[in-house]
Amino acid sequence: MSSKFDKIIDYAVRKGFFWQSYEIYGGQAGFYDLGSLGVLLKSNIIELWREFFVKQHQEFVVEIETPIIAPAIVFKASGHEENFTDYAVECLQCHRTFRADHLVEERLGISAEGLKAEQIEEVIRKNDIRCPVCGGPLGNVYRFLLLFQTYIGPYSPSNLAYLRPEAAQGMFINFKRVYELMKRRLPFGIAQIGKVARNEISPRQGLIRLREFTIMEIEFFYDESNPTCDLLYENCSDEYINILRAEDRAKGIDKPLPISVSEAVDEKIILSPWLAYWMCIAKKFVNALGVPNNKTYFEEKLPSERAHYSKQTFDQIVIVERWGKLEVSGHAYRHTYDLERHIEFSRADLYAIRQLKAPKIIRRSVVKYDKNAVISFFGTKAPQVFKVLASLGSEALAKIVAESKGDSVVVEGIEIPKTIFRVEDVEEKVWVEKIIPHVAEPSFGAERLLYIVLEYAYSEDGGKVIMKFPKRVAPIKVGVTPLVDREPLEGIAHRLFKELKRHYYAMYLEGDSIGKKYAQADELGIPFVVTVDYESPSKGDVTIRDRDTKKQIRVPIDGVVKVIDAGLKGVDIFSLGYPIIERVEDKE
Repeated sequence: MSSKFDKIIDYAVRKGFFWQSYEIYGGQAGFYDLGSLGVLLKSNIIELWREFFVKQHQEFVVEIETPIIAPAIVFKASGHEENFTDYAVECLQCHRTFRADHLVEERLGISAEGLKAEQIEEVIRKNDIRCPVCGGPLGNVYRFLLLFQTYIGPYSPSNLAYLRPEAAQGMFINFKRVYELMKRRLPFGIAQIGKVARNEISPRQGLIRLREFTIMEIEFFYDESNPTCDLLYENCSDEYINILRAEDRAKGIDKPLPISVSEAVDEKIILSPWLAYWMCIAKKFVNALGVPNNKTYFEEKLPSERAHYSKQTFDQIVIVERWGKLEVSGHAYRHTYDLERHIEFSRADLYAIRQLKAPKIIRRSVVKYDKNAVISFFGTKAPQVFKVLASLGSEALAKIVAESKGDSVVVEGIEIPKTIFRVEDVEEKVWVEKIIPHVAEPSFGAERLLYIVLEYAYSEDGGKVIMKFPKRVAPIKVGVTPLVDREPLEGIAHRLFKELKRHYYAMYLEGDSIGKKYAQADELGIPFVVTVDYESPSKGDVTIRDRDTKKQIRVPIDGVVKVIDAGLKGVDIFSLGYPIIERVEDKE
């Protein structure tokens, strides 16, 4: 008997949602093509994400787009060049390469995430874990860089570049520019949707682990000294989320517990209030994709499992039939890590400004120099000395003078008598100070969500597949058909189809009986089917069938778009006051 997973994959390939890339050449692991229905479904998921995370927060969240290729220095600064690795192991017999921790997890049913190479190797040896393909012995476990490497322009080591593994760095690099555009106000968020690439060691599991996929992320910047999130209490005060804490996982507890979002912040279970807020929005978003509350929770990562940039991370988990649980989003408290690193490597001003309630008294040393003495001592070389001194700030020059031993100061190779300089201590009132904002990040993979939507929409009734897509993400919104394929019903149906195409992705259903047409629409997950029947020519009306209840209402032709609009927005079309009818064709 086929599993639900097998049925979904068979359905998705058969109906053209997705299939393996380059299949005429034997396929390539980690890459999948989306067909027409897959493109529509994915686009609707992305638009729904944009609705929840950007549009509803547009006064302080803006969306940008940056390149997928970046110079190597970007990922050296971000820490990915050093840390974005997984552990690989090669079969000594067939020479296939596998991800080492996944082999351990599949064989022993335990989590190996966060273990070091030597620890994984010890587990493999102790449990005699062998190649899953040929049964051969496995070699040593080693680190493998997951960044795809390329070059910008003609080949040269200085032109080394990488395909981005996340969209985040483009947002961090553009922090100051967007900060200025946002009128220097914190908090604010930068969103980005786009392709990323990860050179996975041995990707399997279809859409679940890809080498190229679409990511949807927000980097949310806020002043840590004023982390209050009013929206947390306005929009999420009554919201509960299920959390499996890291400390419970360490004790072997695997049952998540419900807790209010505000309580999770007050009790420091979630360190960042803004991280908690976006987790609340993430729960609502996943609910809107068809996943009920009791099938999703947030799992806190152990310190050994967290990415190098994170002080706290929660994975949003959805329960699935094949693997038990599946991560669909990550929520990381990246604190100041990324901006600090880019400031260090680029020397760019990636600071924000904090307005002080009262001025600070700043005491500092400044240095002044006798210009006449410089001219007298250096003569014709004096302009060069002035240029060097001017290139240094007063505080930097004061530090050099203070640290210089003897009677002279050496500045960029020029020896200058110390008597030329005079160091003074000054006091200043300062009403602003530079800060590095803290960052909360929600991050989603679109293709994983596409699979989740398929699994939770899939149902069977009497051997027939019914895809109960949430109406907002259904690929095709409305079907149109004549009760029988003859005039004048066909003419009316074609005219109506032409009109509906102006508003939605629609399908004209033809051939076979009306019952089979409805079954075809159900299999594609079409929420509503408009039928032109024998009464339509004389009465000027049609029926609209609801996929989930199979009930119908009778609606004037000029009111069809209004009813479909209402239904797609979540309104119960049977509450609109139109006559409700039963159709015997549904029983075919």
